[in-house]
Amino acid sequence: MCAAEATASLLQVEETFSACLARIDALILKPLLQAEPCDQKGKENFKLFLLLNDLFQALWNLTEENYRILKQKCSTSESFCIQDIYTVWKGDLFLSLHIRYFVTFANYVVVHGFEHATKSKSEAWKDHKAVLKQFLTDFTSETSMSLALYTVLQKPIRDHIDQYILLLTKLNEVLKEGSEKNVVTSAIKEYVKLQSFISQVLDEACFTKSLWKSLGYKFTDMLCVPERRLLEDSKNLPISASMNRSDRILLFDDVLVLIQGNSFQSFDLKLVWVDENCREKSAPGMYGLRIITPEETFFLFAKDPQMKAVWQWKLNQAVRQALNGKRDFPLWGKTGEGTEPPSCRFFTYVFRLEGKFKSASYEGEWHWGKPHGKGTLKWRDGRNHVGDFKEGLEHGFGICLVPRQSEDRYDCYKCHWYEGKMRGYGICEYGNDMVYKGYFKDNVRQGFGILEKFSAEHPFKYTGQWENDKKNGYGVWEDKDRGERYIGTWLDDHKHGQGIVVTQSGVCYQRTFHADKMVGSGILLLEDDSVYEGNFTEDLTFVGKGKLSFANGFILEGTFTNKSGQGLQMHGTLNTSNEQLDDRITKAQLGLEEFPVEKRWKGIYDQFLEFIHSGCKEETEESFTGFHIQTSKELRKSQEYLFCQRGTEDVSWKIEDILEDLVQHQGLESLQTYLEKALKSSLHPLGKLLKALAIAFQATYSGIGANRHLLTMAQEEVKYYAKKIWEFYQGLLHLALEQKGQLPAKCMDGDTSDQKACNVVLPLILPCFYPELFMLYMLYHEREDDLYCQGIMDLSLFPDIKLLEFLDVQKHLWPLKDLTLTTNQRQSLIKDKCFLSATECLQKLITTVDPREKLVILQKTYEEIESTVSRVVDKDYKLPMDDLLPLLMYVVSRAKIQHLGAEIHLIRDLMEPTNRGGLYDFLLTALESCYEHIRRIRLHQRENCHVTHSS
Repeated sequence: MCAAEATASLLQVEETFSACLARIDALILKPLLQAEPCDQKGKENFKLFLLLNDLFQALWNLTEENYRILKQKCSTSESFCIQDIYTVWKGDLFLSLHIRYFVTFANYVVVHGFEHATKSKSEAWKDHKAVLKQFLTDFTSETSMSLALYTVLQKPIRDHIDQYILLLTKLNEVLKEGSEKNVVTSAIKEYVKLQSFISQVLDEACFTKSLWKSLGYKFTDMLCVPERRLLEDSKNLPISASMNRSDRILLFDDVLVLIQGNSFQSFDLKLVWVDENCREKSAPGMYGLRIITPEETFFLFAKDPQMKAVWQWKLNQAVRQALNGKRDFPLWGKTGEGTEPPSCRFFTYVFRLEGKFKSASYEGEWHWGKPHGKGTLKWRDGRNHVGDFKEGLEHGFGICLVPRQSEDRYDCYKCHWYEGKMRGYGICEYGNDMVYKGYFKDNVRQGFGILEKFSAEHPFKYTGQWENDKKNGYGVWEDKDRGERYIGTWLDDHKHGQGIVVTQSGVCYQRTFHADKMVGSGILLLEDDSVYEGNFTEDLTFVGKGKLSFANGFILEGTFTNKSGQGLQMHGTLNTSNEQLDDRITKAQLGLEEFPVEKRWKGIYDQFLEFIHSGCKEETEESFTGFHIQTSKELRKSQEYLFCQRGTEDVSWKIEDILEDLVQHQGLESLQTYLEKALKSSLHPLGKLLKALAIAFQATYSGIGANRHLLTMAQEEVKYYAKKIWEFYQGLLHLALEQKGQLPAKCMDGDTSDQKACNVVLPLILPCFYPELFMLYMLYHEREDDLYCQGIMDLSLFPDIKLLEFLDVQKHLWPLKDLTLTTNQRQSLIKDKCFLSATECLQKLITTVDPREKLVILQKTYEEIESTVSRVVDKDYKLPMDDLLPLLMYVVSRAKIQHLGAEIHLIRDLMEPTNRGGLYDFLLTALESCYEHIRRIRLHQRENCHVTHSS
């Protein structure tokens, strides 16, 4: 058969089929459309029949249209090709329309549509019955009107498909190998599949229809829907459920139903998992399948392995097709054979049974019957949780909104979760304008955390330790209304134990507290350098026995009373024998014994230590070490916002990369470069640790906390930070080496851990704490620096020559050549020209925070002085101490460095231990001597100099 013969045959087939469809339309469909029922069930079926009629008309129209095109082609052309046979090149359209028609036809069969239609009491239908019966005998010998209708509306169409296949098969036999033969072969396969699909669809429909007949009205009303198909019935293929929980098991294409007596349970197949490895002991000779659903797990038992295999295959295929949202084509052919449904899925489910998720709707990823992956939980009371889940519980990062009962506001938790409970670092934005940033454990605040209230009414900030959702341990409380800061210990949300209170006015005191109340005696340090030791009230009124030491050395000791209207009264003695109070009293340092440095901020160190001990796993890094997060109001409202914004950096700080880099950077120079980069990063664990410590330090010593009586506390804290950061670096390095199977290298230079921390880490971290720390140094040395500044001001009045003379600098060392004169200028009046290079060098002392760099600047200043002297005497000249001190004092007076006393003591306190006793120590001692000498210059000496200068 050539293409022309095939075209002629197709034309004849289509003409006959079109005439058949016309008769069916006129004698069956139109009369049925006029017989619209009145009952509810009939109306629902009639809607389905209308859809079936629409698809029938579409099928008829397609046939007519293609018949016309083909006929026109035959009348105008004598040459034909494969493209003229539209059943080939329009195959997809034909298949799609036939599939839709037969699926709708099957839906109508399932709901007993033909039975209801033939029972119509319509007059039009009654009048037409005799004609219809005669017409139906041409198609079928069925005496039942409903069965006859069933046959007429599907058999002609199926026979027509058989004719398509026969025609294409004959054409394919004469075609030569090539693209045309391949196209026709492919078309034949698709039409054969369609035959199989139609047969299976109708079989399923009849199987399902029989089920609805056998079940009671109660089950049918609740379970019967047109699109639902019965795939297997335990009455046909015996299988039983565990615990005698069902009499009958029905597998549909969308649900699994267990019937027990007059009740049933249905399980959506999209959330059904089938496990062939039954973990429950079954009776001898029974073979089980484990069925897993979101809230229940049960077992199905078959009597032989073949029956179990059939049920397992049918269940898996049904689940897979339900997840795909469409049936296979054909339904049970090779398309889906051997493929199992995925264990990971995305679906929405509302929990029904008792439990923490009762009535909650979960939309997200599932794995073996449990929320697993990313998802959203929504409760009816307004609670929402968006984030990560693991094995049915919140696990990983999540955002949880909890409505407040009395207000139209929410508490917003942005936190890490572990097995269903908050654990690790998180941020909570409470609906009452408070924000908590810190650690949680078992849904309560635990460990280090910061609670801050931003509202205008009673604003406060607490930075410190938490235990069981309450302030416990060491912490800092700032009351912004009262303008004071409490530094000390807490118990169950109350100040309890030793505490230091610093006020905005500069007053500072240390007391013992019990449940927020001061008990016993304490020490009160006043702004005018007076010191009171004894008992006093919250408004700082002296009461009871006490000793008041004035700055001028007078001491008032006795009993203090404060009667209403009479002011403060005292009964005791006044000692006026002392000239001045000892600095150890006026500059007393608080908190050193009461708050050992190793017990402060333990909550920060514990988290980082636990992170190292846990093996530094990537997924837990943020939970232990914290993260940077948006806290905008928009974030509270957003339900789709799963993750928090992190700062973008050029360097990747993944844990595996960090551990690898640590091994590669063990040399001193390489290590310093690496640590500098790591400590500056907000993503590296060491950088996060430094950030947390800086926050704690600022909470204690900045603003109100800037009080000279806290200097030593702050200084030892910074040193301890360096030690702990070095320890954590060592911990990370040991872990990295351990993972590589290497042993840590032995320390060859003999430095202890403390020395390494001071030498390597301290200079790198000092910039983070320098503003607050140096402010404390300035306050501590304020009085001495004031005297020093007065001396500098007096000495600045001297011209260079007079100042050199006043400081007893030997004349042969004077750099008179540097005094360049201009017109009408006298040499004796020139200022700020001698030793200018050394002066400018020393002025750089305030441009760096690193004590090492400050010492290097001091050494260069010394070298500049020596270089200038060598130039003056025209030979290399090593300055003896007697010559150095006057010259250095000259340079210091001309450099005019403010707060030089604070600078000197900071260098002395934080310099590397290895520099003690060496050149740096010698030069620092010389600078210190100059500072002391300038500070103690006698006023009458200055006056004499002023007189000499005036003359």
